[in-house]
Amino acid sequence: MKRILLSFVSLCLLFSSSAFSESMTPNVDKIKERGTLKVGLSTFVPWAMRDTQGNLIGFEVDVAKRLAKDSGLDIVFIPTAWDGIIPSLISGKFDVIIGGLTITDERAKSVLFTTPYSHSGVQVAANKKLTDGFTREQFNSRRVKIAVRRGAVTVAAVRESFPKAKVLQFDDDAQAFQEVLNGNAHAVAASTPKPEFDAIKYSDVLYLPFKERLSEGNEAFAVRLGEDDKKAFFDQWIKDRTEDGWLKERYDYWFTSLDWQSQIAN
Repeated sequence: MKRILLSFVSLCLLFSSSAFSESMTPNVDKIKERGTLKVGLSTFVPWAMRDTQGNLIGFEVDVAKRLAKDSGLDIVFIPTAWDGIIPSLISGKFDVIIGGLTITDERAKSVLFTTPYSHSGVQVAANKKLTDGFTREQFNSRRVKIAVRRGAVTVAAVRESFPKAKVLQFDDDAQAFQEVLNGNAHAVAASTPKPEFDAIKYSDVLYLPFKERLSEGNEAFAVRLGEDDKKAFFDQWIKDRTEDGWLKERYDYWFTSLDWQSQIAN
């Protein structure tokens, strides 16, 4: 009996030891062992874009680089088409999306969001000639074409605000805005601050028809469902960089000024 009891105790200790040795942060450990953080993003101004040398710059790029630096990691950016960015995360092509991804209930079914690290919304820029004298109600017409980036939250915002309008979807914001500049669409909807910036840059063609945004949003990092340790790790970093003011300083630089404009090709 004594021998059986000793065997039982030994077995319990073995399982207990095994449980304690199992890491509580397996997903974070995997990244740290690799030494490289793989970040998925999509290019749209001023979140992420190419400078005159072809290098990635922008708010998201600054955020991802600082995150990697603070974590003692190298970084690899994996530019991805917007409509494929969540499937690419799920399939394991990168560790995290840091790309202006707005939190929505529908997306939360597929990915795990961190706490928000920035706050923007959807605004409209319109072609002056095509919409001269338009009221807000007149944008809600089957004759009106509104350009948007494919798969973005802007699609839902436009369809909710202007259900009768024809929505033209493009692979990136640049193509959508060009459609309006060329006179092939009445307006374009995009995440702030691009509509505001382009209305200034192309003031002879574009203007902001509405003072209020179509929608307000919160942007967060996204990881795969079940990667709670990774979410917790990123949440703590976001908390730290929010409290020390670094995220606000970077957001203000990229979103409330055009000081960076000389870095990109006109």
